[in-house]
Amino acid sequence: MKHETVRATAFAMPLTSPAFPSGPYRFIDREYFVIQYRTDPEALRRIVPEPLEFTEPVVNYEFIRMPDSTGFGDYTESGQVISVRYKGQAGSFVHQMFLNDHPPIAGGRELWGFPKKLAQPKLAVEIDTLVGTLNYGSVRIATGTMGYKHRALDISVEARKLAAPNFLLKIIPHVDGTARICELVRFHCEDITVKGAWTGPAALDLYSHALAPVAELPVLQVLSAKHVVADLTLGLGTVVHDYLGSAVARWRGAGSETLIETNAG
Repeated sequence: MKHETVRATAFAMPLTSPAFPSGPYRFIDREYFVIQYRTDPEALRRIVPEPLEFTEPVVNYEFIRMPDSTGFGDYTESGQVISVRYKGQAGSFVHQMFLNDHPPIAGGRELWGFPKKLAQPKLAVEIDTLVGTLNYGSVRIATGTMGYKHRALDISVEARKLAAPNFLLKIIPHVDGTARICELVRFHCEDITVKGAWTGPAALDLYSHALAPVAELPVLQVLSAKHVVADLTLGLGTVVHDYLGSAVARWRGAGSETLIETNAG
């Protein structure tokens, strides 16, 4: 394969059979179960990276069913999202996510920098209760419950919330094990249609695990919960901060030259 062909066709690995297709990525009947809770502010200070700052010690614990997603298939996701501000702009920082499907793990990490790991989340209705669970291997690390559709929410308000900016810390290593890319990325959900939104009484339990440390942001008080069904497109991101700074390094050797350049966002 010629050099020009590699340059023209490469967008993901493996080169000749990428783990995920190119976007856009459309989600139909995406189902959110979100429990908002108060946590320890000192724990958040250890986790939220500058230049983000958390506005109050509040975490959204999420269980998300994605039965129809372009290129990624049918899968479920679970994890923690933190309310933050960036230069006065309110948004959310995605702290950690766990899911059961390889293409969105690979695509999420490589494109946007989603902090995704393989696990076994589930979201289902059990009689009168919406139930979300997360197992890491055979170990239960999260259980969330909510009364099913006790009260309707304003779908226009929920659509605006889904359109708010989200922030990610994208880290891609160099071949020597150091960070080649270390960036703060901002993205938005687009073309949003909220089909329904409800709330009800809720509870959340988090359990300690060495490799899935959701309990390091402890549940001090459950504040609210919601169940939202929506269609949306996952927009591509923009770099808003480069932790490696702006630098150009040239390496010369054996008659060849390699240019490595990073640009501040």
